[in-house]
Amino acid sequence: MILPIYTYGQSVLRKETEVINQDYPGLKKLINDMFETMYNAEGVGLAAPQIGLSIRLLVIDADSVSQNYPECENFKRVLINPEITEFSREAISLEEGCLSFPGIHEKVSRATKIYVKYKDEDFNQREEEIEGFAARIVQHECEHLEGEVFIDNISPIRRQLNKSKLNNIIKGNVSCSYKIKPVR
Repeated sequence: MILPIYTYGQSVLRKETEVINQDYPGLKKLINDMFETMYNAEGVGLAAPQIGLSIRLLVIDADSVSQNYPECENFKRVLINPEITEFSREAISLEEGCLSFPGIHEKVSRATKIYVKYKDEDFNQREEEIEGFAARIVQHECEHLEGEVFIDNISPIRRQLNKSKLNNIIKGNVSCSYKIKPVR
């Protein structure tokens, strides 16, 4: 089922999320719905707060960008209770967007390599090193779980330059190709 994506201004996007366990009600269906919602919006990642849930769950399928970023080929993951344990010192600034911020794209500096611990959809403990654009996606989505959003990583002047776009998102004056839940 395609779920509405919560947009900027929704309080759930600013809440720190809660750890879940394998008894979380309807988890398998929720994961499937999150992938379906993400694909429908042509995204590469989706965190639970973006569908209104304050839980530590995110889905990623970056295969669609693998032509430009080969490290994303077959990079499909479900990360439950993820924790980034290490960031490389080397960082790169690239343009990012976010499904919760339709129409806004800004350069964000992120570590080029990370180490992350998480549980997969079967609650098996995983730990992996992730590099390049795949690492960027994981960092972006994990920020959602901390109540942070990508515009927190841009300069105050860039935020100011986007103020009218941000206000339009809050007012629901935004057009996008996917179902959203604007602030009411």
